[in-house]
Amino acid sequence: MGCAGSSQAKGDGTVKKIRKPKPWKHPQPITKTHLMQLRDEFWDTAPHYGGRKEIWDALRAAAEADLTLAQAIVDSAGVIVQSADLTICYDERGAKYELPKYVLSEPTNLIRDS
Repeated sequence: MGCAGSSQAKGDGTVKKIRKPKPWKHPQPITKTHLMQLRDEFWDTAPHYGGRKEIWDALRAAAEADLTLAQAIVDSAGVIVQSADLTICYDERGAKYELPKYVLSEPTNLIRDS
């Protein structure tokens, strides 16, 4: 019998279902345009943090998709989801991928552009 946390390490096929991130608040009210700029900057620079570009591409596609499609994307890319909201993931080689909440959902204090 293994310990409770050993199931992922065994590779027994358990898949963590992804879910929407919990509501969060940006330090200051932010416009949709500014949020999109932050997201674009993150995705443009993400491959420079390490890991494989194809995994970053899959994570971006998953972040921008609905939950059902996002689950299919991470499963087919071989992404190991540690945090169900996709904030912490790994690839099959063990490289860590951290996603900020602003690329996964909108803050509660989002200001609509006029």
